[in-house]
Amino acid sequence: MAVKSYLMPGSTNSQVGWHNLLAKHPGTALNWGSRQKRVGSWGNKVIVRMVDQTSHDMPKGLSKDLSSLPKPLSVSDILAASDNGAEVRISFKGVPGSYSEDAAVKAYPNCETVPCGDFEAAFKQAVELWLADKVIIPIENTSGGSLHRNYDLLLRHRLHIVGEVQLAINFCLLALPGVRAEYLERVLSHPQALDLSDAFLTKLNVAREGVDDTASAAEYVASNGLYKAGVIASRRAAEIYGLNVLAERIQDDPEIISRYLILARDPIISRADKPFKTSIVFSLDEGPGVLFKALAVFALRDINLSKIESRPQRNRPLRVVDDSNTGTAKYFDYLFYIDFEASMAEPRAQTALGHLQEFATFIRVLGCYPMDATT
Repeated sequence: MAVKSYLMPGSTNSQVGWHNLLAKHPGTALNWGSRQKRVGSWGNKVIVRMVDQTSHDMPKGLSKDLSSLPKPLSVSDILAASDNGAEVRISFKGVPGSYSEDAAVKAYPNCETVPCGDFEAAFKQAVELWLADKVIIPIENTSGGSLHRNYDLLLRHRLHIVGEVQLAINFCLLALPGVRAEYLERVLSHPQALDLSDAFLTKLNVAREGVDDTASAAEYVASNGLYKAGVIASRRAAEIYGLNVLAERIQDDPEIISRYLILARDPIISRADKPFKTSIVFSLDEGPGVLFKALAVFALRDINLSKIESRPQRNRPLRVVDDSNTGTAKYFDYLFYIDFEASMAEPRAQTALGHLQEFATFIRVLGCYPMDATT
């Protein structure tokens, strides 16, 4: 029988509660992540680098006329950082003024943000190469649902979820100083922001142009002096790029909440001063009621599931099953992502995962982190 793979975050001695789970299942094979190479130190910190990383290209900086804005960091900028008052570097996809950066500032008001060209760069080139301490990514929102590509990134990279941020989204109509809304001929923004502001834009009777990021649209209009073009972006983007706010909360649904995840190289230790949440991913063999059995391990221990997401496996999208009555059948082979409201330090959570391992073919703990009840 094949040995099952059970991936646990971190290997620090402080994660005693997590390691206790292994003692109950000595047949489990551990995968501690990709190999690392020591390349130096900074103070009392050891600097390591993933040996299988091949790309060291950082995303391009901002335009020259906006050179005062934050740029991606270099190795020489690395400083020891912690959450207890020290400055934290957080990478994000986009340019300054994006909603992801707003979420990072909400979680860490004194943080230094590191803009990246895409999510892959935010994960790989920033955090894994020690150019930032954490990365923040959007994972779902109340209007568009889950961001499926980011679920794939969670599994591809050896980072740990250490926090979540819920951000109330305020879509603002921005334009250059002196420009009124009726003067606008077109509006630029991310396609989703344009779609979610359909009623307002229809009434305004303007052309719509999709761009990669809301803040990028603000930067483009400001840099090129486009007096007949408006932007849908955040109020903070208006402040950064010198634009005026012509209208606020122009979205069709006035209450849009986006949820962001904060990831780091190392897991955090659970505390008792606030409720914690744990995120896992697992796969199952095909069979009657197998998903029901998987979910039941949490219900039996009064553990609430706050999120369930399924994604087809990319490396093995189809599973072939030999059925004696009908011959062979092909099924999608799924990964299941679950968030449950319990800490890995709690015996009931450890017992639930031990029970789940009895019929799961793969389990990985993505992180255990404080719940965010604010918006």
